[in-house]
Amino acid sequence: MKILYVTTIASTINGFMVPHILYLLDKGHQVDIACNVDNEIDPRLTIRKCKVHHIDFQRSPLSRQNYAAYQKIKKCISSERYDVVHTHTPVASAVVRIACRKMTAVKVLYTTHGFHFYKGAPLKNWLLYYTIEKYLAKYTDVLITINEEDYQRAKENLKAKKTEYIPGIGFDYHKFCGLTIDKLSERKKLAIPSDAFLIVSAGEINRNKNHEVIIRAIAQLNNPAIYFIICGEGPLTNYLMELSKKLQLEKNVKLLGFREDIGEICKAADVFAFPSKREGLGLAALEAMSTGLPIITSNVHGIVDYSVNGVTGFNNKPTDVAGFAGAIQTLLNDIPLKKQMGINNVSAAKRFDIRRSLTKMEKIYDQLQ
Repeated sequence: MKILYVTTIASTINGFMVPHILYLLDKGHQVDIACNVDNEIDPRLTIRKCKVHHIDFQRSPLSRQNYAAYQKIKKCISSERYDVVHTHTPVASAVVRIACRKMTAVKVLYTTHGFHFYKGAPLKNWLLYYTIEKYLAKYTDVLITINEEDYQRAKENLKAKKTEYIPGIGFDYHKFCGLTIDKLSERKKLAIPSDAFLIVSAGEINRNKNHEVIIRAIAQLNNPAIYFIICGEGPLTNYLMELSKKLQLEKNVKLLGFREDIGEICKAADVFAFPSKREGLGLAALEAMSTGLPIITSNVHGIVDYSVNGVTGFNNKPTDVAGFAGAIQTLLNDIPLKKQMGINNVSAAKRFDIRRSLTKMEKIYDQLQ
């Protein structure tokens, strides 16, 4: 089949979609890419002759530039005669489905990486995103969800022609599960004391990732043995540094920037923190679980598909500083519990391995032929 993969920006392709596209290429399909090329497309794809169409999608659904994007993507799909258009991210997916609504020869697949409307979401999200998705579902041949809440809601309320569930887009479980390191040496490289209680988090430093609640929880505990490492970049970096200084935690909170050794850092840590306000699923937490770490998380959206209170760690409302502080204290005090939760997590994370996701996706594609 001739397939077009569409995302709003290239970063989504590079960050999440490369294994999926390579899998389709290996199965003999032709796969091209359409997105706002804000970064160079991963060379693993371009070397395989994936054609790249630059489309000026804008992340804001209200941007007027998305109309020009609509005209360009419509022409692209029609002239290239794609059999399947597989779209991701809300804006690109809305534009694509409107563009394809009268193209009877094209099958449209839409993978939602987490609806913006979910239990506890702001009312404006429901009024805007739910209304749009409800309308566009009729132009969706297959709606693919990656968490249980979205799957149930899509199946009951959105009424796409077909609704499927896959266990996330997947991650390389065996890469993380099989890691071995010298813990003391790794801590030395990170400038973390050997006897410290180390919490780690990974992800873009923005309001949604909610790292602030962990910093405030650590401040509440007032224990100089607790350290917090944040791996990632983003607009709130300076804010979190100033907050740490204000709370007299500048020596205990370390912002490391972008890292490619997350697995090794997790193996040197005691706990992984993932307090996001919204997550379609959350690969960072699953990667940490597969290294044997207990997790402390928020109790929202896709996170609850794997975060089970008292089994994988502890979860709280995203704003519950005292709740997160209590979870940290419990794991600090109860070493056998911390160890057992880590063992539980190595097993629990396995169902999100990318091999399972790719196998399920292959079955979805097979049904289109």
